[in-house]
Amino acid sequence: MQVPIINRSHHALPAYATPLSAGVDLRANLNEPIVLAPMQRVLVPTGLFIALPAGVEAQVRPRSGLAIKHGITVLNSPGTIDADYRGEICVILANLSTEPFTINDGERIAQMVIARHEQAEWLPTDTLDETERGAGGFGHSGRN
Repeated sequence: MQVPIINRSHHALPAYATPLSAGVDLRANLNEPIVLAPMQRVLVPTGLFIALPAGVEAQVRPRSGLAIKHGITVLNSPGTIDADYRGEICVILANLSTEPFTINDGERIAQMVIARHEQAEWLPTDTLDETERGAGGFGHSGRN
């Protein structure tokens, strides 16, 4: 799939790290470092603007290395970029650790996955079909 992209950052375009990678890394596009205190959140610009085709979204997700090593996550994970959005891609990062974390220019801060989706056509009804699970919610299947 071809996706038009404007790169106003001072970094290369996002690229897939391996032939089977699902996502590309997004990099911070900063004039100066950001120190993210414990339990603080911040909006980090990437300098990227995209035009997705209809029926496609971009999902912004945490990077596992930042999460396990430093407690840094994408707060609204996964963040959705809709096909009609034309603004700059920014990432809401949160520091869930007990230590400050410095975000430097060019740092890989999140990953972005492009995914197809469908829109639902709601069909109002008074009943739903029965299933084995039924209305079982969180923890309904117990522990194995």
